[in-house]
Amino acid sequence: MSQLTSGEEQLYWKNWIDCRDSQAGDILVRKYMPLVSYHVQRISVTLPKNVSRDDIRSLGLMGLFDALERFDPTRDLKFDTYASFRIRGAIYDGLRKEDWLPRSAREKAKKIEAVVEKLEQQHMRNISPKEIAQTLDISEEEVYSSMNEHFFANVLSMDESPQENEEKEGNGYHIKDIKAVLPDEQLEKKELYQELAKIIETLNEKEQLVLQLFYKEELTLTEIGHVMGLSTSRISQIHSKSIFKLRTIMKNHEQ
Repeated sequence: MSQLTSGEEQLYWKNWIDCRDSQAGDILVRKYMPLVSYHVQRISVTLPKNVSRDDIRSLGLMGLFDALERFDPTRDLKFDTYASFRIRGAIYDGLRKEDWLPRSAREKAKKIEAVVEKLEQQHMRNISPKEIAQTLDISEEEVYSSMNEHFFANVLSMDESPQENEEKEGNGYHIKDIKAVLPDEQLEKKELYQELAKIIETLNEKEQLVLQLFYKEELTLTEIGHVMGLSTSRISQIHSKSIFKLRTIMKNHEQ
């Protein structure tokens, strides 16, 4: 982010909030632009190649602009946190509206799922991507990418849009307190985390490390590559295989 002293940033925020000073707004946008790049890079990992990163960046920018318009500095909430919420929400909302997963990709995912179900019934065990690929005469990478994209699409369709997470309050809007967890929800989350932790333990050491660095430490795939001494493409491959394994195991646990 651009280097601004605390005093300078406070002054720009005051000018922006008080009179929507365009220069102050431009400076604040430039300061927080890396937030957009960060979320674009992380979300793009789960998207198919036909989705333009420039389009994702445009959606993220809309989220950042929206955050600047709506942010209330008097609330006990950092702008980084609020802007991240708006940026991710704008990207996901835009992806839902565009229906970014092509029909051909959805059909391929359905074929793969049908083959998985058939082979599992025949062999009474988990089926490897290699077996799926051989049955459908496609590459293992196609199996990984297709199923991961389809998995993300299902998650995306269930995800609430930013507008659904807001409620009117007087003449303005506010975000629900997403940190407030009801007792029953807390118990369900605890059980889910425990179950997920057990499933993650079934992955090999490299797969566990990639997931930890990506989702817990929030490193990019390139940064993880530097840490592990591997190429970004190799880290991407490990990430895809890890998600595929988790998806398969979790699906079997739900049945």
